Amino acid sequence: MSWLNMSPLEIVSAVLSLLSVWFSMRRSLVAWPVTILASLLYGEFFREIHLYSDMVLQIIFAICGIYGWLHWLRGVQEEGSVTVLRLDLRGWLIGIASGLLGTLILGNFMVHFTDATLPWLDAALTSFSLVGTFWEARKYISNWTLWIAVDLVYIVEYAWKQAFVTAVLSAIFVVMAVFGLLDWRKAFAQQNLTALSEGD
Repeated sequence: MSWLNMSPLEIVSAVLSLLSVWFSMRRSLVAWPVTILASLLYGEFFREIHLYSDMVLQIIFAICGIYGWLHWLRGVQEEGSVTVLRLDLRGWLIGIASGLLGTLILGNFMVHFTDATLPWLDAALTSFSLVGTFWEARKYISNWTLWIAVDLVYIVEYAWKQAFVTAVLSAIFVVMAVFGLLDWRKAFAQQNLTALSEGD
């Protein structure tokens, strides 16, 4: 697939994905329905180019989108806004271990039962993307750090597959994740100041 013959499905999916990350950076509930739609469309695109782990990932993203939407909505109803949280060392270790375990299980399946392209790399990116999505749904600031790492590798994978729009999208995601990290850290600091002032 060349720049002159890009898939309309890929373009629409990319635009919606950009919007979903933008809304997430702003801690807006709109992020989740947009994420669900983008994930379903990208799932079909990845099926067409035989990145089956990514296809499965998009389906799970859509399911996680429902969970994240409900979790953020409950937080807004209880606290008045989407508050963010720090992830402790135990949480990091569990997340990394889960990503590695998912890589082994999914990678082995893709190698033996499908004609998937780059099965192990795709499995690893899929597994750690799921960890990042769960952390985002739980409102952990660290989700942005993980997304920066994952999206850097995605740039290479998608460029190799000549999914150039999605490769560029991943590069934009890296930049947006940096800003998301800074914004959520700022929000966390503001939450602490507010809590201190209310405690006085």
